[in-house]
Parts: sequence; C-alpha cells; structure tokens
Amino acid sequence: MRLSEFGNKEIVNIIDGKRWGLIEDSDLIIDEETGRIHSIIVYEPGGFFRGKTNYIEIPWNAIRRIGDDMIIVEFEGRPRKFY
Repeated sequence: MRLSEFGNKEIVNIIDGKRWGLIEDSDLIIDEETGRIHSIIVYEPGGFFRGKTNYIEIPWNAIRRIGDDMIIVEFEGRPRKFY
C-alpha cells in the first residue's frame, strides 16, 4: 500500500468505538534502520497547531485491520501531554 492511499483512512478503536481521526492528520514514527512503521501519533481533535496538546501513540501492533475507509485498532492507551 502506498502512503498516499493510507492518508485518508479514519482510525477507529474497537475497544470503545471511538473515532480518533484521520491518518493524514497524524504522524508516523518510523524505525530508521528497518524502515518499518513503529507507531502512529494521533492528536486530540483540533490538532496540535490549534492549541490542543494531547496525543495518543498507537503501536503498529495494535492495528487489527486496514480496510478501504478505516483502520481498526485495539488499544487502551490514554492521551498524553505533548511537550
């Protein structure tokens, strides 16, 4: 899958059914040595540049399914403060 195809997918958590936003509004943490995606950083609604400073880091292994329109994750993490 190309990154351009990945960007418009919505992230949904199956634990609570919450929508966490779009991949295109998130950041990917990539392992420089292997080139593999380590995790996805999802910011609270409003985004970092609009004054929100909380984020959730979703490990790549928490992804359960990548569909045509969404990415299903299973993750119980809580938002953290961005410093």
